[in-house]
Amino acid sequence: MEKLFSYGTLRSKQIQMQVFNKVLTGTADQLLGYKLKSLQIEEEFGMADYVVAVPSDDLSDIIYGVVYTISNTDLAKVDIFESNSYKRVQVRLKSGIQAWIYTEN
Repeated sequence: MEKLFSYGTLRSKQIQMQVFNKVLTGTADQLLGYKLKSLQIEEEFGMADYVVAVPSDDLSDIIYGVVYTISNTDLAKVDIFESNSYKRVQVRLKSGIQAWIYTEN
């Protein structure tokens, strides 16, 4: 099993049903030393606005999100969902949990 920290669209129950065919249960957590940056991604019907986690020079910057425990199969589904606009990296959350996040590619 893998830990996934979500700070954006993957927290949506509708998106979870689309990606995993189920709703995930998670725990609130924080990612320290990162900040959110606006990102435009070209989609089927034009450009869409999203956010992406990027490392910050200010260690007091915090991203609030949810950590989920998911299977390797589900993690592979997230890789497809996030596309090549993001890359997956491992981080340590405020709770001490090591988790995957998607950051700027």
